Amino acid sequence: MQTLDFTDIFSRSSALLGPEAMTRLAKARIILFGVGGVGSWCAEALVRTGLTHLTIVDPDDVCASNINRQLPATTRTVGQPKVDVLRQHLLDINPDADITARHEAFHADNADSFGLDNYDFLIDAIDAVPDKVALILAADALPRTTLLSSMGAARRLDPTRVRIAEFGKVAGCPLARALRQHFKRLHHFPKRKFACVFSDEPPIGDNQIKGSLMTVTAAFGLALASLIIKESINNTIHYDNTSN
Repeated sequence: MQTLDFTDIFSRSSALLGPEAMTRLAKARIILFGVGGVGSWCAEALVRTGLTHLTIVDPDDVCASNINRQLPATTRTVGQPKVDVLRQHLLDINPDADITARHEAFHADNADSFGLDNYDFLIDAIDAVPDKVALILAADALPRTTLLSSMGAARRLDPTRVRIAEFGKVAGCPLARALRQHFKRLHHFPKRKFACVFSDEPPIGDNQIKGSLMTVTAAFGLALASLIIKESINNTIHYDNTSN
């Protein structure tokens, strides 16, 4: 059996990003809400690249219908908390990583328990609109925390249609539309701009079932991770020119 040299784990990341960016990434503190088809792949990419401080939050257990697209979901893990399965997987990648798993949902009434102001990045991969709204508004009050949000990845086939834009410029996404309607009813819109990953592919299929594929959900998660990785290089969030 080959002896593992842990200095080699991030050698290819460092060769591309450079030591300063790797240090910033290693020191960054990130909290990720939702570790399903989008969030689980985001976590995977970040830890494989060199992130060492990550809190993952999700109330759900693995079920059979998750297996087609979610990293923690296999026939062996059905019934187990997603965050526990994912935490162990991430520690298998980097045993020295600081991974905290919280098997619970985020709601407006428990927002204070997460200490959001202790994080550099807050990643929103929540599906439920009321909780997503509450998280976005909570992050809006934290000037030193960068919010990144996933819009709807379901009912799409083409991962090349995944885009990045400021929330106000996201077009053709039913989830973004629902969020705007919810903000309007609350008479409370986010004051700060935040980057979103979305698809400009028109939704297809049955809206009741909301079928989804790993090829698209993972692309969303990887795009979210890429924003943080790029920020570690130049401290700037970039948007697609096609979305401006």
